[in-house]
Amino acid sequence: MAFPSAPSTLWIVSLLTVLLAAAVHSNTSYDEDPLQPMTSDETVSVGGTVTLTCRVAESDNSSLQWSNTAQQTLYFGEKRALRDHRIQLHRSTSTELSITIADVQLSDEGEYTCSIFTMPVRTARATVTVLGVPGKPQISGFEKAVPEGGKVTLTCTSTGSKPPARLIWYLGDKELEGRPDVVEPIPDDPTYNVSSELTLEVTRSDDNALVTCAVDHPSLAPGDKRSQQPLRVLYSPNVEIHPESDLPREGEKFYLQCLGNGNPEPSIYIWEKKDGELPPQAKVDGAYLRFEMLNKSDNGVYLCHADNGIGNSQGEYTLLVQDAADNIADPTAMLTSSGVDHAVIGGVVAVIVFILLCLLIVLGRYLIRHKGTYLTHEAKGSDDAPDADTAIINAEGGHSGAEDKKEYFI
Repeated sequence: MAFPSAPSTLWIVSLLTVLLAAAVHSNTSYDEDPLQPMTSDETVSVGGTVTLTCRVAESDNSSLQWSNTAQQTLYFGEKRALRDHRIQLHRSTSTELSITIADVQLSDEGEYTCSIFTMPVRTARATVTVLGVPGKPQISGFEKAVPEGGKVTLTCTSTGSKPPARLIWYLGDKELEGRPDVVEPIPDDPTYNVSSELTLEVTRSDDNALVTCAVDHPSLAPGDKRSQQPLRVLYSPNVEIHPESDLPREGEKFYLQCLGNGNPEPSIYIWEKKDGELPPQAKVDGAYLRFEMLNKSDNGVYLCHADNGIGNSQGEYTLLVQDAADNIADPTAMLTSSGVDHAVIGGVVAVIVFILLCLLIVLGRYLIRHKGTYLTHEAKGSDDAPDADTAIINAEGGHSGAEDKKEYFI
């Protein structure tokens, strides 16, 4: 039986050692291996800046290194390895290596590798996802005004999005549902063109309304990119007749104005009087019917027909001429009315004053009468007294009589 030579035995032992170390390394987590680098995936929009960070829990003075998707070294510790002015060192310590990539392009997307040159070499990967920013949407399909009740189909297109953008339609502030978006990949490019169609049946209330196409995409804030298309709707006029004043007076000048709210504005106005001809003093001046001097005979219903080429309509107004005397305020009458009011107020005040004076007189006489009677009775008894003592005795007796008398009056 042949035995392997010593060099062959050593080679087998070395190979088993390497395989064992690799197996141990592949099953070692960050918590168990403080030298295992850790990274995180990043997402960035075209034209933006992304930061790649690689960290280890402990340092054994080994250097950290970042490599790009083509495995070209970008930074080895603090040393720049690839001359690309967009790539800059952000932070370098014994446990961290961070770099930034500015003005990111779609070609920068992919896996970046962080390595630490220990024995064995340990690596970690970070995936950079680059978002293609969609272009401003373009709305097409509206070339001229649409008659009321007609349909218009609008198409909105946005290019250069990655992933494909979503297009949203609005009429004013109300969201509308268009046809499903059509997504087309761009040849030899990772971005997409997206288009959507919207069909509307318009009414006169849609005239000058704004149709909006907005782009929804993770690279944009809501409302960042949108386009608007104003609608123009053609509709027949809605006619109203406005008088110069609400109280037309006999003998005065006066006019009626025909207002035709339509698109386009009416170009033809026809005036007539219902059940008769226009008065001789009435002159037609386009949208105006002018009266040089109103007369009672001008009373009646007046019609205005307006035509704008899309349709025609009519309005009517009933004219009722007022007598001049009925509408002129009479200053004398106003003064007379005011005088009557003042007279009534003055009479009421006089009556009140008279009653108060009467009450004061009656009250005064009442008080004076009672006061005199009291003094007479109090002094009674001293009238016929021969001397002072008798007068005092009589006065005391008189008090009692006075009290009796006072009770009588009360």
